[in-house]
Amino acid sequence: MTVTRSHDEAAIKSVLADLYQAWEAGDADAFVVNYRDDATAILPGSYRRSKEDVREQMAAGFASFLKGSTNIDKLDSIRFLGDSAAVVVSETALRFPGETEVPADRVVHATWVLEKRDDDWLIVAYHNSPVAVAS
Repeated sequence: MTVTRSHDEAAIKSVLADLYQAWEAGDADAFVVNYRDDATAILPGSYRRSKEDVREQMAAGFASFLKGSTNIDKLDSIRFLGDSAAVVVSETALRFPGETEVPADRVVHATWVLEKRDDDWLIVAYHNSPVAVAS
């Protein structure tokens, strides 16, 4: 018998939707509202070791090279690990102002690890890696 977790899936999707809405608003505080204090984020060339580190880096980015950018996110899967943990895989692409298409070299596969605490889902870890571009 398959157990559905539609309520938890909807809550996780909402966490990610809120995060990308904050990105579009350039709001670093709102961007990290669903991060655990000890969350980590690993991106090519960057290791962010806490919620505050993520917030600081995003604030700096939103004030400079990320200003006006948006993310296109395609959810691939949500896999639950027991009652209080989930791994989410998505494909994400960064689009800068004025762009209608995202160059292939800016598309990444992302892995999100979330933990459920007191009925709220929080981001524990994030990692992304560029999608291999066929030559």
